[in-house]
Amino acid sequence: MADNTHSAEDQYFTSTMTLAQMGISTVPESYILPPADRPTLELTPPSSFSALPLIDLSSLENPVRQSQVIEQVQVACKEFGGFQVINHGIHVSLTDEALDVAEDFFEMPNDAKMRLASTNVHEPVRYGTSVNQVKDKVQYWRDFIKHYSNPISTWIDLWPSEPPTYKKKMGNYAKAVLLLHTKLMQIIFKSLGLRSDYLQNDVEQGSQVLAVNCYPACPEPKLALGLPRHSDYGLLTIILQNQEGLEVMGNDEKWQPVPVINEALVVQLGDQMEVLSNGRYKSIVHRATLNSEKKRLSIASLHSLAINKKIAPAPDLVDEGHPSSYKEGSFEDFLKFLSDNDILEGRYIDTLKQNADSVYEAK
Repeated sequence: MADNTHSAEDQYFTSTMTLAQMGISTVPESYILPPADRPTLELTPPSSFSALPLIDLSSLENPVRQSQVIEQVQVACKEFGGFQVINHGIHVSLTDEALDVAEDFFEMPNDAKMRLASTNVHEPVRYGTSVNQVKDKVQYWRDFIKHYSNPISTWIDLWPSEPPTYKKKMGNYAKAVLLLHTKLMQIIFKSLGLRSDYLQNDVEQGSQVLAVNCYPACPEPKLALGLPRHSDYGLLTIILQNQEGLEVMGNDEKWQPVPVINEALVVQLGDQMEVLSNGRYKSIVHRATLNSEKKRLSIASLHSLAINKKIAPAPDLVDEGHPSSYKEGSFEDFLKFLSDNDILEGRYIDTLKQNADSVYEAK
């Protein structure tokens, strides 16, 4: 288990919640993006890329309609890299309570949150700001609390003790979303022509990291971002959001906002899924924009194989027509990449691609 002692450097940073509570009218210079990277907050220009498909999982209970759901998932993964789901089995009371206790956490006094502060990406529980506040050349308008969550009995004692209901409410949501992830993986494997129980033990015993994000109202949302363009490292990321701000990039290189649909959850493919599928499905590039009126909360449940477990293209998806296009990689390898690099300068998935020029050479 990681050492929980933190250096003075770890504990010193100004959170975006602190800046927002100060009532500043301009963002500090360290948050201002180069003009080419700034968001366009006006009406989205015409694009061939539409919003992520919405899939009703209740049809899985009907043997006749189950194949239709698998086909919908296949199209969504291949063409969009993600989708939204309704009738997913997680009761609205659990999602509401998770968002409520997340807000309570970020509203706590700064000293209470700083007890969990760390810049060490290997910490099983850490509070921080931006992406990598030491390496980032530009800071991002986000505070977060991240914690390992599977198996929950191993990690929950390390989670925040304040607010008093945090462990119970966030834990109930974490357990429910883990079950949803297992169900979704079975569907996605079927959509790839694999057995539904492919890698079953590895999926069930894999890593789950809950990233609870707070994006306070920003005085100049046209100059900054909550998160820059990136893809997630894992198999799937399941996102609960209380208002718009998530944007995904289509094949036409244009950004599209992901709408908040009542009781829906966003499902995004990560780098491990791109590797496993041997490129048939691609991880989705996304970012978080800001607004000047309201604080936005999101809870991203990031699922991957166990931290040191290497993943490679599924053998059944490699043949003469589809040679292996990716090297093996793990969650641990991703963490090293994140520690060593600025997120704007390259994606981890590019270090794994074979027979193609990488943006970043693996170090």
